[in-house]
Amino acid sequence: MVALCMGAHIGVALGLAGFAGIYLSVGPDAALAQIAAIPFGTTNSFSLAVIPLFILMGSFATVSGITTDLFRTAYVWLGSLRGGLAMATVMSSAAFGAASGSTIVNAAVFTRMAMPEMARFGYDIRLSAGCIAAAGTLAALIPPSILMVIYAVITEQSIGKLLIAGIVPGILTAVIYCGGIYILARVRPDLAPLANLKFSWADRFQSLKGVYGIMLLFGIVVGGIYGGYFPATYAGAVGAFGAFLIAISRRRLSPGSLVDVLKEAAVTTSVIFIIVIGGILFARFLTYSGLVTTISTYLIGLGVGKYTYLLCFILLFTVLGCFIEPIAIMVMTLPIMFPVMKEAGFDPIWLGVVAVKLAEIGVLTPPVGLNVFVVKSSSPIPVTLGQAFAGVTPFIVLDFLSLGLYVAFPEMITWLPNFVSG
Repeated sequence: MVALCMGAHIGVALGLAGFAGIYLSVGPDAALAQIAAIPFGTTNSFSLAVIPLFILMGSFATVSGITTDLFRTAYVWLGSLRGGLAMATVMSSAAFGAASGSTIVNAAVFTRMAMPEMARFGYDIRLSAGCIAAAGTLAALIPPSILMVIYAVITEQSIGKLLIAGIVPGILTAVIYCGGIYILARVRPDLAPLANLKFSWADRFQSLKGVYGIMLLFGIVVGGIYGGYFPATYAGAVGAFGAFLIAISRRRLSPGSLVDVLKEAAVTTSVIFIIVIGGILFARFLTYSGLVTTISTYLIGLGVGKYTYLLCFILLFTVLGCFIEPIAIMVMTLPIMFPVMKEAGFDPIWLGVVAVKLAEIGVLTPPVGLNVFVVKSSSPIPVTLGQAFAGVTPFIVLDFLSLGLYVAFPEMITWLPNFVSG
């Protein structure tokens, strides 16, 4: 906490705390051995190799113009409804999540694209900013999801099953967002005036040609995993190559833009791996110090109901999400809480979706809501942090509604991965 308050990167703060903890609790030789072995051991993991490839796929998809086509299609189909432009943002952001895997990328891209359109038709700036920030989190549920991969590696679960498990919850969340927008627009028409847009059915069906790229990528990645043609760790490479070919076929990829795409993917990957390396070093300290065993044994020994453990899990993620980045929350908490939750009787795949959902709620909550800051900084329309946080509040309520449905009907998460695995 001291390092974070001094402005240190979250990965560096975790790594320094882990190194100091091992140094004090075990000894200098053990601390030096860990700091020498963990960076290479982490980046050399074949399972984590899928992360830079998913990021590269999203970068190629962005430069190919897929995002613009998705928004245009959703705009044509939904724009004439009350609150339709906000719904179009949600649905196109959900679709782009099938190529992106990053909530921050989704939020930045759609801020620049959708915010001017909603402002042009008189939408309330709070609703516009909140809608874009919340819709960005759908990329963490709909495959390919970087957070799902992180969870799978930490808990030693199947990456493929976790990616597939996020499909239904991601679609459900998008539908709930659209329903909430529609109700809000009916109750408060001043927030989302009815846009005077007229499109024929011929226009609507013609616009569907713009979604072939994302459907192709989604089909390649998920269909390949679902059909058993290749494991999830290969899916990133296949998807990245597919997005590369789409960008070339559309003549959107010049030598200069190719270099920019590779640089962007490399920088984003490096930031993620710094957090993972620092988090693993910190988690190793918690294990060596005996804290993981002590806390896990104590919590399991309480003998309370399983839903009490779930409530504690939700509160822990919600509070940490107000201050810490989602990947850091995963690597800090799961080594302690996963054994407890599994012992309490929760399905690990179901728990993974819930953990990702909770971590993504954290990018919307003050004071450190990353997606809200991204919307504020990327918006071509002036918007204050206060307006953005006010606008995202209804969507946080809708997120907890979605979470309640996951708890009440866990089969909506587990049935698809169980069906795939036979």
